[in-house]
Amino acid sequence: MVEPVLRTFTYAVLALLAASGAAMLGYDPLTTRSALGLSGVFALATSLVMGALFAGATIVTTRVMLRTQPWARALHADLRPAVRHASGRGIVGMALASGIAEELVFRGLLVPMVGIVVSSVAFGLLHQVRGQARWAWAVWAGITGLFLASIFVLTGSIAGPIAAHVAINLVNLRHLRDTDLGGAPESARARLGGVFTARGGTARPTASARAHASPSVRRV
Repeated sequence: MVEPVLRTFTYAVLALLAASGAAMLGYDPLTTRSALGLSGVFALATSLVMGALFAGATIVTTRVMLRTQPWARALHADLRPAVRHASGRGIVGMALASGIAEELVFRGLLVPMVGIVVSSVAFGLLHQVRGQARWAWAVWAGITGLFLASIFVLTGSIAGPIAAHVAINLVNLRHLRDTDLGGAPESARARLGGVFTARGGTARPTASARAHASPSVRRV
């Protein structure tokens, strides 16, 4: 529980620093000049609609990649320990904090300074992780950042990118926490009365469970 709280606090500080930095540079991190000439409520609404569409497409694509791409499955296994025991509130807090903070930094602060491409490359590099999925994940994150930055520049509002980022993180973090790709989902194990333990990333029955479980429940 300590790690999710620490991550949330770190993101909150990052968001504050990004907003302060933009203010010191003399611009609003929440808005920019719309490439489509949109303004006011229409810009906000268009940004939110585009963000919702992008979030939905990204979540669906993520599930497809988990079924078809070895690097995506490896990434899932590498990241899962960080959220495996997170509470529902912890997941929501991380999704909100990371989505808001990263959008304020990479879209609100950096896009006006260095442009869409450079800010997206920086966003991708931030998402490197150790393991075989390192560069594939960085490229995927960079492409995601490119789309989010494009929504910001096209509409002039950061509302859509923030909403999309938070929604993607919320859904994917919950899936990451609840799904063990090496065995049964956590919810399934809970329904089986806790007869499984995780060992080496693979779900295995406990000693007492092996003594009492039927042969059909010996392996997930």
